[in-house]
Amino acid sequence: MPITVAIVEDNAGVCASLERIIADSGSCKCIDTSRNAASALRSIPKHKPDVVIMDIELPDISGIECTARLKRLMPELQILILTVYKDNEQIFKALEAGASGYLLKRSSPEEIIGAINDVKTGGSPMSAEIARKVVQYFHKTAVPDPAIQSLTRREIEILNLLAQGYASKEIADRLGIGYDTVCDHLGNIYRKLHVRSRTEAVIKYLKTPAGRG
Repeated sequence: MPITVAIVEDNAGVCASLERIIADSGSCKCIDTSRNAASALRSIPKHKPDVVIMDIELPDISGIECTARLKRLMPELQILILTVYKDNEQIFKALEAGASGYLLKRSSPEEIIGAINDVKTGGSPMSAEIARKVVQYFHKTAVPDPAIQSLTRREIEILNLLAQGYASKEIADRLGIGYDTVCDHLGNIYRKLHVRSRTEAVIKYLKTPAGRG
């Protein structure tokens, strides 16, 4: 089964290029395109894609706000930001809104398809430049968080592996437990940390002394 993808992009040329990249991949299929957030918020819940490729600069509301609204409607939806922006504020607003990955528009077709596959299997793909900014951000002073302290030892183990980029199945294999057990633990982690996605959970974890190691 191909990974189903929706594109939210106001630039017709960029949208057409993404459609071609997806069509040529053999592993993905574009099932919906939107040129603005209003259209995306109507169309994406109907089509239920596996992954959304989201631009930040949309003509009505921002892609960051559109991401947040889609995640409220569809918590399991995987959203991959693809944009020209690489400043810290935009990166962290997008991740905190629920995006699972962040790529720059100059990424190669191979990088884009790789990111779609990665985000579908539980990864958090980022361009190298973006990943460096994330690391630099978390080198700032860490702050204790009572919510992190409420996690069990196993939940901390799982959260630590998430922060290292492991997908749920890989975590199950490394810890010698079932995939469904990992999913149950993730549900507990999200509830205790008051977050909606693995990316939000990792961000919260990395802001603490435990996450800084």
